[in-house]
Amino acid sequence: MSAPRDTWTAAGGLRLFARAWDGAGADRPAAVLVHGLSMSGRYLAPTAERLAADFRVYAPDLPGFGRSPSPARVLDVVGLADALSGWMDARGLARALLLGNSLGCQVIVALAARRPDLVGAVVLVGPTADPAGRSVPRLVARAAVDVFWEDRALFPIIVRGYLRAGVRRTWLTIQHLVADRPEDRLPLVGVPALVVRGGRDAIVPGAWAAEVARRLPRGRLLTVPGAAHAVNFGAPGPLAAAVRALAPGAGLTGGAPPS
Repeated sequence: MSAPRDTWTAAGGLRLFARAWDGAGADRPAAVLVHGLSMSGRYLAPTAERLAADFRVYAPDLPGFGRSPSPARVLDVVGLADALSGWMDARGLARALLLGNSLGCQVIVALAARRPDLVGAVVLVGPTADPAGRSVPRLVARAAVDVFWEDRALFPIIVRGYLRAGVRRTWLTIQHLVADRPEDRLPLVGVPALVVRGGRDAIVPGAWAAEVARRLPRGRLLTVPGAAHAVNFGAPGPLAAAVRALAPGAGLTGGAPPS
C-alpha cells in the first residue's frame, strides 16, 4: 500500500493539513475520515488504506490538532464542523462518505445537519457523548478503562497527539464535547448511516450506540466483537468491509456520483 500524500488547504481563514489516499481515480467517491479528541488523521490510516482501492480517501487534522495550526480560540463541536465543511468546499468534495471516531462522530453529525449537500453517507465509530457520560470525570474514567483493550500500537500515537494538542486545548475541547447534544441533530441526518461499536468499547455504552442508530432515520448498528473504542485502528478490516457494503445503497460507487 502506497503512503498517503501530504496536503495543505486554506479555507475560512484556516490552513488545514490532511493525508490523502486519492490514487484510485477522480471517478471514485470521496471518503473523509474524522479523528477524535486531541488525535490526528494518523490513527485513521489503517482504515484509510483499506478503503483506498474504492474511494478517494482523506483524513484531515482538525484545527489545533495534529499538524493543523491552532486557531485563535478553541473551537466547539459546531466550530469544528464548520471548519471541516469549509475544508471540504475548498477541496471540492461533495456527497462524500464521512467516517468519524469518538468526537469525530459529533463533528460529522453537526456537519450533516448543517450542510447536508456535502454528505452522501455517514459511519459513526464509537459515537460520543451519551447523556449518562456527559461529565469530564466520567468520560476520563471510561477512557482509562478502554485503554487496556486498545491495540498497543495505538499508545504512542495517542501520546503524540495529546502532547501536540496540549493540556489547555484538550481540556477545553472535552468540555465542548460533553456540552454537545448530538441526539438533537441525529433525526436531521437523512443519509444512509452506520453506527459501529467495538464489543469492548468502555467509552460508549451499547445502549447509547443502539439509541444513536435508532434516532438516525436510515441508521443501523454494527458491533465488532473484540474491538475497543478505536475500531478504525484495532479492527480496520471489518470496518472497511462494512463501509464498502454501505456505499452502494448511498449511490457511492465508481463512476460519477448521482446528481
